[in-house]
Amino acid sequence: MGETSCAVPMGFEELLDHVGARGRFQILQLVFLYIISMISYPHVLLENFTAATPEHRCWVHVLDNHTVAHNHTATLSQQDLLRISIPLDSNLRPEKCRRFVQPQWQLLHLNKTLWNASEADTEPCVDGWVYDKSSFPSTIVTEWDLVCEHQSSKSIVQVVFMTGSLLGSLIFGCLSDRFGRKTILTWCLLLMAISDTCAAFAPTFFVYCSLRFLAGLSIMTVLANTFNLILEWTRPLSQTMTAMQTSHSTGQMLLGGLAYFLPNWVTLQLVLSIPLWVFCVFSRMAVESARWLIFSNQVEKGLEELRRVAHINRKKNAGETLTIEFVKSSLQEEFDEAQKKTSIFQLLHAPRLRMITCCLCFIRMALAIAFYGLILNLQHLGRNIFLFQILFGLVTLTSRFVAYLLLNYLGCRGSQILLLFLTGLSILVNTFLSSGEKGV
Repeated sequence: MGETSCAVPMGFEELLDHVGARGRFQILQLVFLYIISMISYPHVLLENFTAATPEHRCWVHVLDNHTVAHNHTATLSQQDLLRISIPLDSNLRPEKCRRFVQPQWQLLHLNKTLWNASEADTEPCVDGWVYDKSSFPSTIVTEWDLVCEHQSSKSIVQVVFMTGSLLGSLIFGCLSDRFGRKTILTWCLLLMAISDTCAAFAPTFFVYCSLRFLAGLSIMTVLANTFNLILEWTRPLSQTMTAMQTSHSTGQMLLGGLAYFLPNWVTLQLVLSIPLWVFCVFSRMAVESARWLIFSNQVEKGLEELRRVAHINRKKNAGETLTIEFVKSSLQEEFDEAQKKTSIFQLLHAPRLRMITCCLCFIRMALAIAFYGLILNLQHLGRNIFLFQILFGLVTLTSRFVAYLLLNYLGCRGSQILLLFLTGLSILVNTFLSSGEKGV
């Protein structure tokens, strides 16, 4: 069998079949990397809960200073004190960012619909805010008062994190090709574990943003390298990709459940960060991509990993026939292709290829804006964001299997057109919904 195999040229896929492409090793590696991806993905969406904005109003002396007794307020209810201290907005609800300079006692005797609140002087919340802690006892918003004139700071956190994700993809993506998928995965898990654990104890908002930037640097590389490490060891690719992508959906549902039971932002941050330390240690157990090792001129190490996989998959004969000469002769054509210097800019040389590349990049960007614009702003959809988070995970989990079936029946182009049409239609319908309907 060895002589026949050596005589017939084969690519890496055939070599992978030789050691087992769907065996015990692939199952173990898939489960391990699936858990890493499932635990890591919630860190992208953390600010949905750690930066949730609870109901709030200005702190007022007559209402919130419980150490001072006022004879003229002793018989008044909390609702009456609130009415004389906080003006109403256009929806006849207490203002969140302004208060009366002086208590408006006349409001206790006037119909609030007949009195013009603009006649009374108001001022910003110079003494701070009072927050409704029924859903969120503590968030970074309540920690550093990121409300009213400072509410844009909440968006800064997400911008900083996404900026880190962009830079990290470029930097660590190149380093993964240079030093290996497993090595960079381990270092990125360590970086994310350190930064997000320390973020739970950040003394200032600036320090918190800096640490989330570092977490952003590593998150996309962790998610990408877990994909690469299993995809480069498995066939068929479509089934493996679908299985790995469901880890993001289960991560969303996990985040919604944990946030419900752990509403304090520090606790939630730590519970999601501490497991990263464990996986950082055990990531050394993952098997490096033999494809990367072989085409990085580390044929002996690649051969060791192939033999290791053959042993786990109980392919004893395959392990015996694997030699450096066998691997080189089997991959001679791919070795020759690998010697050619290529650049990403070659995608832009051919006119038709340039058009396809630009079109797909535009589609990808449009989908990313729509997806992250929705998934990172769950609080705008309604109050029960815990349920929304779990439902989004369930919907995306279902949609991945639907997309896999459509891909098999309609092909790439047909399924792409259908799903893009449905996505655009959904966004248009949502645009014309009234704010009352969207806030249910």
